This record gives sequence, C-alpha cells and structure tokens, in this order.
Amino acid sequence: MNPDADTERRLLIVEDDDALAASLTRSFERRGWQVKRAADLASMQALLPAHQPTHAVVDLKLAHGDSGLACVQALHRHDEDMAIVVLTGYASIATAVEAIKLGARHYLAKPANTDDIEAAFRREEGETELALSNRATSIKTLEWERIHETLADTNFNISEAARRLGMHRRTLARKLEKKRVS
Repeated sequence: MNPDADTERRLLIVEDDDALAASLTRSFERRGWQVKRAADLASMQALLPAHQPTHAVVDLKLAHGDSGLACVQALHRHDEDMAIVVLTGYASIATAVEAIKLGARHYLAKPANTDDIEAAFRREEGETELALSNRATSIKTLEWERIHETLADTNFNISEAARRLGMHRRTLARKLEKKRVS
C-alpha cells in the first residue's frame, strides 16, 4: 500500500455507542485508515486541530443531548472538502435533508457496515437511476417524521418538542420509547 495514501485517509468517528465505535474503528484500521473517535460535539471539536480528518462518520443522536447535525455543520465548516456520512438508527426525510444541506455527503440507516460507509464516501453525486416507489407514505411514518423533525429542531429536547407538537411530554416520551431515536 502506498504510504502517502494513509495520510489522506484520516477518519473521525463521532459515535456515543462504544461497541459500535470500537467495531468501526477496528474495521477501518484494518483497511489502512488512521482513526480517531469522539462521543460528543465537544470531544469532536477538541480532536479536529490535531487529527485533521479527511472523512467522518457521524451518528445523528449523541450523548449529552448533542445532535449529529451540529457535528456535521462544525465538520463542514472546518473543512468543506471532508467526506461526511451520517449514520442513524432512525432515518427520516427531514434529518436526511438537513444533513445534506449542512455538508454531509451521504446518510445511512443502521445497521451499516464498513463497506457501506466506504461506498458512501466514494459517492460524490446523487443517483438518477433509483427506482421510485409508488406507495404512499403511511400516516404513522408521516407522524414519526414530524416528531423527529421537531426533535432535531429542538436539539432533542423532549419537553420543548412536545410543546411544539401540541402534546403532553409523557405522551411524546412513550412514543419515543416505542421507537428509539439514535
């Protein structure tokens, strides 16, 4: 392997799930990547000056109420050429659109493996040949997307999101327990 290629492949993984972060780290390191990990926005920002990542994988919902969208924005501001992939346990149209607007190259739903992430890094343009679905979006999906959009807008503050949605905080908490956001 070309030693110069390694210097061009510096990855920052922003993920608060230690097991997933460790697994991704091992897998990318076996493929010749230099990898650093951060669990939240503050630790990510502390790593940026020294590590100077060329690529990043960012979880949408992080510990301490941090939003992966804020991380995407900070990473893109740090380096507009950085290839950023957002990884999430719950994908919604609203957060996918925002992630791309803020500078992400791609948006993947968990579970995604190293091959999926590397393929997403390589994709610089959209794909026009995707099959369009003729199935209408269900009411449940629309409701969940609206909930998730509101959560993202409020930086995952459940009380404020419930207020904006016009529902009781406990009702929203129960809905979130049924379908975890990550």
